[in-house]
Amino acid sequence: MTNTASINPFYASRLKRVATRNEERDRPVYARLPLAPKNASPVPHLTSLYHFHRAGEYGNRSYPGNCGGNLIKDLLAFFKPGWVFDPMSGSGTCADVCKEMGIPCLSFDIHQGFDACDPREFPEAETFDFIWSHPAYWRQKLYADDERDLSRSPTLDHFLSRYGQFIRNSARALKPGGKLAVLMGDYCDKEAGFVPLTYWTKRLAFAAGLRQCCTDIIRFSHGASSSRKVYRSSFIPGLHDTCMVFERPMHSQKGDCV
Repeated sequence: MTNTASINPFYASRLKRVATRNEERDRPVYARLPLAPKNASPVPHLTSLYHFHRAGEYGNRSYPGNCGGNLIKDLLAFFKPGWVFDPMSGSGTCADVCKEMGIPCLSFDIHQGFDACDPREFPEAETFDFIWSHPAYWRQKLYADDERDLSRSPTLDHFLSRYGQFIRNSARALKPGGKLAVLMGDYCDKEAGFVPLTYWTKRLAFAAGLRQCCTDIIRFSHGASSSRKVYRSSFIPGLHDTCMVFERPMHSQKGDCV
């Protein structure tokens, strides 16, 4: 370290200013978010920008793809469903939230042998008020060894075909007015390039007869494993994923969503 006392006072002061700027640069930077308009929402902090740095005591954070339960909790508090379904339950985050809130919840996962993309295995039509889904982001992270798992899809077309069937299964299982919340992220695949999975989610949901019922919720990805890595390539990092909430129209009839 340079001994500033032994050099010219002018240069010593300049070194101190440089050191101060470096310290400021290395400090965490916090964004100032826009103020949300006041309204009658039962969850005033639930806006299109969702920041919650602590995951909460739900599910198992060491489980692949665990997203924390606070967003699920806020969505349930806002929409107030009577019966919830999680067809890709992972470590049981949604079930833990529902248990705490006293909401009946049915949950399955491919690790239990349940294939959410198979219409024959999905529950009956018009059963649920709310379905929570956090599907695989194609092959960004391999999830289960089962070849039916979405993360094992060999091509994007294969993934979208299976993913579309899952969304149709969900649309059919919703009661009229029921909600499907999907947490999905885009990513850059080594072979396919940039994969806009949020775009495809909307395309598939609209094709299944659903409509989007609220703004996209941009969830900041705190604690993502990628944030602790160093890459040699140059790219624009994605620091969020997107929660989209779709609704089965009230005028839907059984058989409309197949």
